[in-house]
Amino acid sequence: MGSKYHWQTANVKVSGVDDLVLLSKISEDAITENLRKRYNDDYIFTYIGPVLISVNPFKQLPYFTDREVELYQGAAQYENPPHIYALADNMFRNMMIDAENQCVIISGESGAGKTVAAKFIMSYISKVSGGGAKVQHVKDIILQSNPLLEAFGNAKTVRNNNSSRFGKYFEIQFSRGGAPDGGKISNFLLEKSRVVSQNSGERNFHIYYQILDGASPEQRENLGVTTPDYYFYLNQSGTYSVDDVSDKKDFTETMEAMSVVGLSPEEKDSVLQIVASILHLGNISFREENNYATVESQDFLAFPSFLLGVQQEALCSKLTSRVMDSKWGGHSESIAVTLNTEQAAFTRDALSKALYGRLFDFLVESVNSAMQKDLEELNIGVLDIYGFEIFQKNGFEQFCINFVNEKLQQIFIELTLKAEQDEYVQEGIHWTPIDYFNNKVVCDLIESKNPPGVMCVLDDVCATMHAKGEGADQTLLQKLQGQVGSHEHFSSWNKGFIIHHYAGKVSYDVSGFCERNRDVLFNDIIELLQSSEYSFIRALFPENLQVEKKGRPSTVSSKIKKQANTLVQTLMKATPHYVRCIKPNETKRAGDWEEKRVRHQVEYLGLRENIRVRRAGFSYRRIFNKFLQRYAILTPESWLGWSGDQRDGVLHLLRSVNMDQDQYQLGTCKVFIRAPESLFLLEEMRERKYNGYARVIQKAWRKHVAVRKYVKMRQEASDILLNKKERGRNSLNRNFVGDYIGLDLQPEIRAFIGRRERVEFADVVLKYDRRFRSVKRDLILTPKYLYLIGREKVKQGADKGQIQEVLKRKIEVQKIQSVSLSCLQDDLFVVHEEEYDSVLQSVFKTEFLSLLVKRHKKLPLKFNNLLEFKVKKGGWGPFSSGGSRQIQFSLGRGEEAVLKPSGKVLQVTVGPGLPKDSRPTRIDKRKSRYISNAHSTTHGHAHKQQQLQQQRNIVAGDKRVSRGRSLRQSSMEQPTLPRLHGNRRSIVSPRQPEDLGFMEVPETGAAGMQRRKSKTLKPDPGLNRPKPSPKPRPRTPQCRALWAYDAQDTDELSFNTDDVIEILSQDSSGWWFGRLRDKEGMFPGNYVEKI
Repeated sequence: MGSKYHWQTANVKVSGVDDLVLLSKISEDAITENLRKRYNDDYIFTYIGPVLISVNPFKQLPYFTDREVELYQGAAQYENPPHIYALADNMFRNMMIDAENQCVIISGESGAGKTVAAKFIMSYISKVSGGGAKVQHVKDIILQSNPLLEAFGNAKTVRNNNSSRFGKYFEIQFSRGGAPDGGKISNFLLEKSRVVSQNSGERNFHIYYQILDGASPEQRENLGVTTPDYYFYLNQSGTYSVDDVSDKKDFTETMEAMSVVGLSPEEKDSVLQIVASILHLGNISFREENNYATVESQDFLAFPSFLLGVQQEALCSKLTSRVMDSKWGGHSESIAVTLNTEQAAFTRDALSKALYGRLFDFLVESVNSAMQKDLEELNIGVLDIYGFEIFQKNGFEQFCINFVNEKLQQIFIELTLKAEQDEYVQEGIHWTPIDYFNNKVVCDLIESKNPPGVMCVLDDVCATMHAKGEGADQTLLQKLQGQVGSHEHFSSWNKGFIIHHYAGKVSYDVSGFCERNRDVLFNDIIELLQSSEYSFIRALFPENLQVEKKGRPSTVSSKIKKQANTLVQTLMKATPHYVRCIKPNETKRAGDWEEKRVRHQVEYLGLRENIRVRRAGFSYRRIFNKFLQRYAILTPESWLGWSGDQRDGVLHLLRSVNMDQDQYQLGTCKVFIRAPESLFLLEEMRERKYNGYARVIQKAWRKHVAVRKYVKMRQEASDILLNKKERGRNSLNRNFVGDYIGLDLQPEIRAFIGRRERVEFADVVLKYDRRFRSVKRDLILTPKYLYLIGREKVKQGADKGQIQEVLKRKIEVQKIQSVSLSCLQDDLFVVHEEEYDSVLQSVFKTEFLSLLVKRHKKLPLKFNNLLEFKVKKGGWGPFSSGGSRQIQFSLGRGEEAVLKPSGKVLQVTVGPGLPKDSRPTRIDKRKSRYISNAHSTTHGHAHKQQQLQQQRNIVAGDKRVSRGRSLRQSSMEQPTLPRLHGNRRSIVSPRQPEDLGFMEVPETGAAGMQRRKSKTLKPDPGLNRPKPSPKPRPRTPQCRALWAYDAQDTDELSFNTDDVIEILSQDSSGWWFGRLRDKEGMFPGNYVEKI
């Protein structure tokens, strides 16, 4: 981001407003300008309350890392800059808290970044949700389904290099604990016509180019694939590559994704076979002989027949003729009809589209089967669907795509503008209505049955057409003119009709409308594919052709209308969230900004009306009982369940947090809270209560874990001294504490220890010198060092005469040679080191030794009643040898050791202790984790895993053997790839100068006129009336600075002498709270005088 500040640093650069609700002026121009400022500073996200606006940056940005995932997890929406992670986290938390299904509707025109937004949402949810082997498997499928379905369902268009050519609603299913343990994909209207033809500058589906670029030499030979310009289905547009995209790399990802979703090697090979067979089918061309079609070159039949597993003669026959059933009276007979070249080419294309469409459905079903879950509990739905689009020629597919987008806009209007205002009226909330354009009139124009809409008229024409041709399309145009010609949002032109959509006027060419709507696959073709040698291909065509079909066959428009309405019903059942994507330019380059285009999107998306409703309305609403459930923890009266009237309970909770009365209103069954800050107040109070209870639970749990830990340590320590040393009665069952000094309260001692060193043991011990005089020392053990800290008087300087801590000795743990102890119950031990030894006495010696042995596993422990140790040589000189001393232990009386120095020997007598084989006798009835048969369980599990892996290797070996034979099982010999002959028709048509007028911002049409009425027809408020005098501001107390003050902290005010400060509050501590130059903060009261 160059010289700009990082967007999450404390010094964040201001770029417009984060939330458009905060704009001082609400207009399309002001909204567009704010989005432009943020876009130029790489801030692509902006809020309108809970709605997220996302502008496509056309480049990678740095704020989608694990750091941001951690930052947004569990954070309130306005704690951090706007981000799609905030919306995803809000969805996930709401699902868990309210136990309600959630969905996110991502809308915008083609190339606005909808698919990428959906990926980020799914990626975030995958990272923050629960774990486990099964859950991780589901997460992998969720993430890997994207590259798989994009390869088969996305393509390059003139507007978008990765345009979704199908609709997808992905439901991520969760357990009650928040673990994603299932999922389901619903797909809508794959653009199958792209398989056989593309506009100039566009490509077919990505998978074709991936295979041609990424297949191995063996795969290329088996599939008969070569360069893309060889294939008629790819070379019509003259475009074979996409900038900054590696088809070879994407092919590898696609094949990996197939494995993740559970496709076997044989199934993966079958998928590639079908894709390659479609390419070869496209190269079959026809010529006319005696008014009938014949295949131009038989050579081009060989490879598709081989890959589809059908006889070459049968394929040729089905492409050039058709069997039709004729009924006369009660009799029926079959008649073979020979096709002309146009009909033969249509049949070939119908076969190709059917193969691809059913293959795509198979892949979607494979993903669903891999994630299938028996019982649905909670889910989050992500809607990623093709965007509104306008091309040079807009056909039947664009009509269906734009209809679905019209329905999505209708949902947004219903739930954010209409439903919200209707709710205020129903609940009796004081409200001034806000005008907006409701596009329901456009939806009715397209899908209505009474009066008949465009789709209804189209289906009627298709039901009566008998043959392919332009006649049916012209009939459609005439009937539309008669049925809906007078509609405000409909008009005609010489090749078709115009719909005034919410996003602008679109001219549709009716050529091919009826044929594509029928989408008929004749029985001859189905019979041909059911005769395939490959079971995979037969399974794609399971129709029972013997059953007589009754009624009108379903059409594409009826299917998409049903799917769209089912989708709307599904979305309405979940709590919706919205991402409104905006495309800043048509160049697809980072940094480019087309003002007119963005302003047009701001207008038709209804952002201005959305802001007005948001500013005038309430940011939060909940029915009374849900509100009581969520915030019951705030008061003792509501915690165990509110017993009185729910309305009174809500009031009780609001008053308990001292919320201002102008910040909420109570309807008939819902509470409305105006500002997000007021909601944050409730959430913060709730969080504090839960934190308090969580600390109580944590304290109890930590105590429990600590007890377990020290019980284990006591047993391990007992084993060290077992059968070697007598034990004191109080020593055997003592709890281990570790820190007997309280180092947390003694920073002067902590200063000697490394900042990151963990103290494992600390105690005040007695240390004996060469003359057996004792002195107190602080003994501290860390994983690396043993410290002995003493105290001395300061002999000179300002602190002369004061006592201060001094580091007397620092021994590296690994350099301790051994530790010596007696066999009696005394507390003395000798730490042996290379230079000299230390004689120490501590009642907690057993705990110390157990920790020391853990850190120094090879440490020798010596037990003898005569101990010898080296002493440090007195005076100056090298430490060659300071001499040695001895300690003689003998039995006496009493539990306390008696020490008597005698020259170079210290006599120690102590009474008998507990036997050497004594163990701790205190019984702890609580179960302990470490006492288990974990080892045996782990061993058994590992053995099972080993057996399972062996079985997998055997299966994988079988598959590897069969995979190489998958294409060789056909009874036919693999043909060679035919060459294109010179007398064959030219496949690549000469490129014409492209007319890019359709890329301009479309005319707004009737929808735009109606949107502008709310702005142009309303009179200015207060017209012809004098401007009222401003309401006097209430006078607040003020003070004048006597001296200048520089702020010492971020919450303080800086000021100069004679500055006038508004006093907001005064505190008896002497610190006042005030405002100066629009900044609020604390300041010292003794620096000012009141005015």
